[in-house]
Amino acid sequence: KLVLRSFFMIGSVLTTLQTRFIVSSLSLNARRLIHRSALTQLPAKGGRVSNAVVDKDVLSKTSGKGSEEKRPMLNTNPPKGTRDFYPEDMRLRTWLFDQWRQIANKYAFSEYDAPVLESEALYTRKAGEEVTQQLYNFVDKGERAVSLRPEMTPSLARMVMAKKGGLTLPLKWFSIPQCWRYERMTRGRRREHFQWNMDIWGVSGVEAEAELLGAMVSFFEQIGLTSSDVGIKVSSRLLIGELLSKLGIPEEKFAATCVLVDKLEKVPIDAIQGELEELGLDKSVIETLTDLMAKKSLDSLRPVLGEESEAIKQLEELFTLCDGYDITDWIMFDASVVRGLAYYTGVVFEAFDREGELRAIAGGGRYDKLLETFGGDQTPACGFGFGDAVIVELLKERSILPSFESSGFDTVVFALKPELYNNAIKIATRLRAAGQSVDVVLEKKKPKWVFKHADRLGVRHCIVVAPDEVENGEVAIKDMSTGEQTLVEINKLEDWAALQ
Repeated sequence: KLVLRSFFMIGSVLTTLQTRFIVSSLSLNARRLIHRSALTQLPAKGGRVSNAVVDKDVLSKTSGKGSEEKRPMLNTNPPKGTRDFYPEDMRLRTWLFDQWRQIANKYAFSEYDAPVLESEALYTRKAGEEVTQQLYNFVDKGERAVSLRPEMTPSLARMVMAKKGGLTLPLKWFSIPQCWRYERMTRGRRREHFQWNMDIWGVSGVEAEAELLGAMVSFFEQIGLTSSDVGIKVSSRLLIGELLSKLGIPEEKFAATCVLVDKLEKVPIDAIQGELEELGLDKSVIETLTDLMAKKSLDSLRPVLGEESEAIKQLEELFTLCDGYDITDWIMFDASVVRGLAYYTGVVFEAFDREGELRAIAGGGRYDKLLETFGGDQTPACGFGFGDAVIVELLKERSILPSFESSGFDTVVFALKPELYNNAIKIATRLRAAGQSVDVVLEKKKPKWVFKHADRLGVRHCIVVAPDEVENGEVAIKDMSTGEQTLVEINKLEDWAALQ
């Protein structure tokens, strides 16, 4: 009896060990299912059951093979208001960014960048700015209130403050950030966009604004636009301040009033009645102000502001400097330009489509007090922002946007036989070292497919690595535009590449 009992005990232990080995090799979900299955088989009055009790369907439950439930189809659209950039789109974007960088370099601006995620406090200013209501903001896992940047200027101000006077002024910096605003979408307006920012810090005179306007016009001319396509409206917050003083509006309400006036281009005056009442302004005051701001010449405002108007003197000096830049055909005075950001303090300007089909192309101005609002010292500064979406729409309208269907690559290299693939690699390597962009056909393909592939890429040449030619130390090079084929010695490929 003792022997038999020992035998059964050993068998039970072996069975248990075997079962535990099997279970331990299963996934976590499978082991959980086994555990639940074992619990359902417990005796009604308690006791234990064997660890070897296994759910017969556990493999199908964990592998997914036995499941008839289909996964929902992935929504392949990007989030509303955003874009995917396929290779052709990226070529357009790269081209545009290159144009911006070339102009910035011509005017000796240095490039900088900052995080796309910033502290929310950087943007939650007062004065009823729309940007405060358009933030992509949230509280992160560290309980910090953060936001995707809606504009770049506050980040620039933060960076300047971080150096605590350690930067040598004047600064001439530029950036091409991606910005985010949750706003109503229209043609040329999305919820994310890239923006060319050019800023000058440390220059208090309008020489800085003239330099910025000169750079903006240089860009327009470089991409094929003329002053008949685009104009730049110029005014000054000083001018608006003088008008507000004449109307009896206190200085502390100037910035908030400018923001409301800017909204009148988009909504009727009745739509901002509540905001007017909050500021203690009568509707008649705003109507009088908008009538005065409809003036299109400085001379028409002299009787109102007087001959000693600082605003008029400032703008006249700016227009004189614009003549030196030879951009007067592009520039026009328009008192209605105020810009919607409360931090502007002086000259403001806005580039527009003269045909009136599109919204503002670019805009900017002086913001001498921005650093002060963050607790820093008042520092003279001005700049502009230039979005990517509207300018592309304008170039399409004028039919002068370049084509980006071609890949921009130079040559396709193709081995006619698999055993010649190493030869093809060596040839491609030599051409790449010579400065060409080369696509090697990585799989076994028929010549017909290769030539169609070369056409799709828009390359100029296709090199066929064939047995007879390789034996003679040559390759056949097909000109994709003419169809002509020539033989070139492999050792002279660098010379051939230099002539292309």
